[in-house]
Formats: sequence, structure tokens, C-alpha cells
Amino acid sequence: MGLTSRALEYAAALVALVCVGLTVWVWPRLARRGPVAVLGRLGVIAATQLAVLTACAVAVNASFEFYGTWGELLGHVSTAPARIAAPGTGPGVYAARSGLVQPAGPQGLDRVRGLPVGPAARVGRVESVRIIGRRTRAINPAFVYLPPQYFQRQYHRQRFPVIVAVSGYPGGIMNLAQFLHVPQTADRLERTGRLQPTVVVMVRPTIAPPRDTECVDVPGGPKAETFFTKDLPDALKSAYRIGHDPSAWGVLGYSSGGSCALQLALRDPKVYTSAAALSADYRVSDDLTTGSLFGGGPQARRRRQGHDLVWRLRHLPAPQVSVLVASSRQGERDYGPTMRFLKAVRPPMTSARIILPRGSHHFTTWLREIGPAMEWMGRQLTFPQDTTPAPGRHRTAQAAARPAVGRR
Repeated sequence: MGLTSRALEYAAALVALVCVGLTVWVWPRLARRGPVAVLGRLGVIAATQLAVLTACAVAVNASFEFYGTWGELLGHVSTAPARIAAPGTGPGVYAARSGLVQPAGPQGLDRVRGLPVGPAARVGRVESVRIIGRRTRAINPAFVYLPPQYFQRQYHRQRFPVIVAVSGYPGGIMNLAQFLHVPQTADRLERTGRLQPTVVVMVRPTIAPPRDTECVDVPGGPKAETFFTKDLPDALKSAYRIGHDPSAWGVLGYSSGGSCALQLALRDPKVYTSAAALSADYRVSDDLTTGSLFGGGPQARRRRQGHDLVWRLRHLPAPQVSVLVASSRQGERDYGPTMRFLKAVRPPMTSARIILPRGSHHFTTWLREIGPAMEWMGRQLTFPQDTTPAPGRHRTAQAAARPAVGRR
């Protein structure tokens, strides 16, 4: 029974209900005086509260995915360096279990509605995996949406552009699929010709839950920026047929995931060349969930300034990236910072915006923005021209006679 499975949620809820019922039933029998009766009442109260709190904790963890497995919860996580597996050459092939992308349990994917159902070559597929950081040794859950073309014969050697979608904090990958409808939106846009065939990778922003790492390399702590700019791309390239050039890579997110998207594009433009941010912050600050992100000493101020995006645009050369930001004139506290950020943008960097008259820091607003944001990002990404190597050293005459790869 998986830690994030629906069966565990139901079981925990059932145990809590049984404990409440037993408490009501036995309470009159414990209404006597004496140490035995008093201890009995205390025991019943403690057991009932423990059952109820456990049910709540299981439900919260299943929703926000602080811990993906029992091993993570108990601290039994392997820290041995992972081995890079050879890239798969066939449709839908990904790294073996000893590689950097490992098959995982449902991780809540079985509770998401509207996902592709049917042959992968016709409807695509969403995979549930774990991403293992070779440098950071972080293990992050992920969903990977593969478009139908990924499985079609005429694309069997073609690489695809990739969008990394980052959830907010403390939300997990379930929020991207269940509430923001990222894979469903990608499928709809591709079917209507408004998004080129694209691989979409859904991840959470923290690599050390329950701490909020904010895509920052913490001195002496988690290296979240390294994970997103080195470990994650390396792992995905080793497992999927995706573009190797930065022009094929984009990152988007909402709330703190949107903040991460902007940070990654502006700080590491040789990895991500476009970013879309819904209701983002434009600088990283310490709080109760982050702890100290920048350390102490004379370098702390410099590190903090480096994660203030408006400061970067005013004092450092502008990177050659494209960004889209979304906010609302009423109901969003980030409207003013969004306008200041847009005002600071200068060439060669380009910007676009989605400004609603009214909105909120909630999925009701982000659902209105995710479609246009993904459509915009699809126009920024370059469909890779490189292909995977043909099997063997020489192509057969039959293979040489095939139509050009990547055409519909």
C-alpha cells in the first residue's frame, strides 16, 4: 500500500471513523471514578486523536507529496551516486531502473481525470517516474506527458521540445495534473494545432521536502538550482528523445513555481530560453518554510541580490530569453512588482504579459492563464532538428528511403 495511494487514504479515514465510533460507545462505561477509568478515558482520547491526525496527515501528504514513499518518510533513502543509463531508442523507452529516471507507482496519477486513454500512438501517454539527481542526490517525483507523435513510426528518431512545469509550494505534481490540467491542456492545444508536439515534465519546486528550497543553491544545504539546471536536464536527456539545445527548453509554473521559472531562465539562460510565470514573486526571501537560503557572512547579501530579478535586470546584462508573466489588477498582491519587473526588461530579453482585470492567487485564475501561457511557450521553443542515432553504424537502404523525420 503506497504512501500516496488512495487505498491508504481510505484505510486511514476508516480507522479514524471506527475510533470515533468506539469512543462514543465505550465512553459511558468509562464514566466511573478511579485510576483505571481515568486512564481508560485518556487512552481512548489519545487513540482517537492519533487516528484522526494520521488520517489528516495521510490526506495532506497525498495531496502535496511531501514524502513519496515509505522509505522517504522513514529516512531510508539511498544516497549512492546513480548510474547514467543509455538513452532509449524505441518509442516510449526510458532509462532502466538503475538509471536517472526510474518508473514509480501512480503517485496519485490514478486520481486524475481527463488523461489520455487508448493507444499511445493515438492519444499520447502520461508516465509516473522518479528523477534522481546525479550531483545533488535528490530524488524528485515527476509526471511526464508524451505526445502521440512520440510513439508514431515517422517520429521514431525525432527529438521533441520540452516544457518543465513547476508546481507551487507546498503543492506537488498532483496539483499540476489534477487542478491546473497541464497534461490535459497540452493534449488539447496539440490536437487543435496551437502547440507543437511537446514533452511536458511536471515536477515540484522543492528537492528537500518539507523545506521550501525556492530553486536556490543553499550554502551547506540543498542544491535546488543545480538540480533544475544540471541534474534534471541530464536525467531527462538520458531517458527521453528530447532536444539537447537550450532553444528547445522552456519552464513554466504558478506561485513559487512561477518564481522558480523566472529565476531559472534569467540566471541560467543556457539551459532554459523561455519562462512563463503565473502569480510569481520576483525576489527570493527567507521565511519560516525556507529557513536561511543565503547563509551568513559577507557573501549572503550578494547571493540575495542575485535572486532579486529586478535588481539583476538593472545591474547585470540582460539575458537573451523570452518571459511571460501573469497577474491581475485586483486580487493579486504581485501586480505592482509585476509592472516593475516588466519595466526593467530590456533587449535582448523580450517579455509578454497576461493581465486580468480581477483574479486571485488560486487555481480558478491560473486555469484561465495556463492555456495561453503554454500556447505562447510553444511559439518560443524550437522544434529540434537533430535526431537520435540510427541503430548500427550504417543505415539500410530501406531506412534511407524513409520520408524526412519530423514532418507530419
